[in-house]
Amino acid sequence: MNTLEARLQQALDARGERLTGPHNAAWRAFAGFYEGEPRLVVDIYARTLVLFDYGATDDLLRAVKNFYLERIPWLNCVIHKPRRAAEPARRRGMIAWGETPAAEVREYDVRYALDLLMQQDASFYLDTRELRRWLLQNAAGWHVLNTFAYTGSLGVAALAGGAAHVLQTDRSKTFLALARRSAILNRLDLGRMKLRAGDFFSQIAYLKRRGVLFDCVILDPPFFSRTDKGRVDMVNESVRLINKVRPLVCDGGWLIAINNALFVSGAEYLRSLEKLCADGYLSLDELIPVPLDITGYPETIVNVPPADPAPFNHPTKIAVLRVRRKH
Repeated sequence: MNTLEARLQQALDARGERLTGPHNAAWRAFAGFYEGEPRLVVDIYARTLVLFDYGATDDLLRAVKNFYLERIPWLNCVIHKPRRAAEPARRRGMIAWGETPAAEVREYDVRYALDLLMQQDASFYLDTRELRRWLLQNAAGWHVLNTFAYTGSLGVAALAGGAAHVLQTDRSKTFLALARRSAILNRLDLGRMKLRAGDFFSQIAYLKRRGVLFDCVILDPPFFSRTDKGRVDMVNESVRLINKVRPLVCDGGWLIAINNALFVSGAEYLRSLEKLCADGYLSLDELIPVPLDITGYPETIVNVPPADPAPFNHPTKIAVLRVRRKH
């Protein structure tokens, strides 16, 4: 057994419990950077295998595809996503083997719509799995704002958890359309969810002018983006975004802040949050971990992130803040 095959096998063995059951879940089969092959990430969405290619050779990709097809007989589709391809169509991915890709996954008994070929990502982020569970367990009766919603999985989790109303905002109507499909899959009341496409800064300004308050605001921005209305920079300006949405949270409400900057250490991010909390109107309530299939397992980890994420367990750093308002 060569080194790559041994690493793939060790990673698969660590995730052994995921190989049984109805095969409708979403999970990471190989966290390439952490588990020994930085050119590759392998995810499974229901019965579809997705190869995220960060410069892998054709021979390597062929060997990896064959490895999984030999060991997971229930797979029926393989998608190849070359992340560094010049053409956007290629970055969105190509079917490398099999049938039509999976159109949905199930997680904690909630169904989520997928479009695995919609863009370079997979339309469903695995690293926020435990945050979706937290929302399922806590959001009953809440009014929730999900900013940078992407395909709306966090908002759908809140709705499935009994939220009274969820507002999902994102620049892309195409992405938000999947949130509606997810709600329909779960037979959720569409009247309790509103989808609003538009720039983050304009949306937040509008809500502030209206004096709208939410029990929970979710802030899960991209690493970096810029529009004519403003800039998102999770390395240098994550605190500024928290302060942008903070006035929209009601007294005693929750602000969920996510920073996915690879080169921002957990200690550095925590210090910035503690500084925000110094005035007594914010408090750090909880850190939500990223699942082990994303981080790698103690016995499978070969490499560590460039910046130590501790006390978080991954560069996707998820913090739950409690808000107190001045009276």
